[in-house]
Amino acid sequence: MKNHLGTYECRLCLTLHSNEGSYLAHTQGKKHQSNLARRQAKEAKEQIIVPQPKLKPVKKKLIKIGRPGYKVIKQKDPETGQKALFFEIEYAEIDQNSKPRYRIMSAYEQKVEAPDKRFQYLLFAADPYETISFKIPNMDIDRTEGKFLVDWDPEKKVYTLQLYFKEKLDKPTPSLPQRPTTFNPIGARF
Repeated sequence: MKNHLGTYECRLCLTLHSNEGSYLAHTQGKKHQSNLARRQAKEAKEQIIVPQPKLKPVKKKLIKIGRPGYKVIKQKDPETGQKALFFEIEYAEIDQNSKPRYRIMSAYEQKVEAPDKRFQYLLFAADPYETISFKIPNMDIDRTEGKFLVDWDPEKKVYTLQLYFKEKLDKPTPSLPQRPTTFNPIGARF
C-alpha cells in the first residue's frame, strides 16, 4: 500500500519499501507468506461456528389436475354504494393438510398479457390444482373490517373471498391563478 510519504508499506508485516518492485517482491517472500498463514489461522480460531440453518425440504412435483370450480358474483353495497366482488372457489380434491392462498398481482408483474394499468389480477392457488386468475379493476381495495373477507371451509372444501373497492372521489381541480391586473417593471416600483 502506498502511504502519505510516497513509500510502500506492508501493514501486515509492518515493513517499508522504497519502490513498488521491492513491495511486490516482499509479498511473495517467506516473511509475508508466514504472516498471512498466521493471520488466517488466528481468524479461523476466533471465528464463531454458527449452526447452519436447516434447508427447506424440496417440494414434490405434483401433477396438476386442472382448474377448480368457481363462482364470481358482482355486488353493490346498498348503504355506501361501494362495488364489491365475491369469489367462491371449490377445491373438491385438495390435499388434506393444504389451505388455498390468494394474491393480488399488478398488471406489470404478470407476463401472460400486455400490461394494462386499468386492471390488476387476483390469483388463487392450491395443490394439486392449477393456479387461476381473475382480471379485476385496478381500484384501491377497502381492507377495513367487514369489507375484506377471506374464509376456508375445510369440510365443504370451499374458499371464499369478498372484497370491496374504495369509492373513487373526484376532487375538483384547483382553479388557475388569476393574471395580474397591472404590471410594474422592476425599475418602476419605488
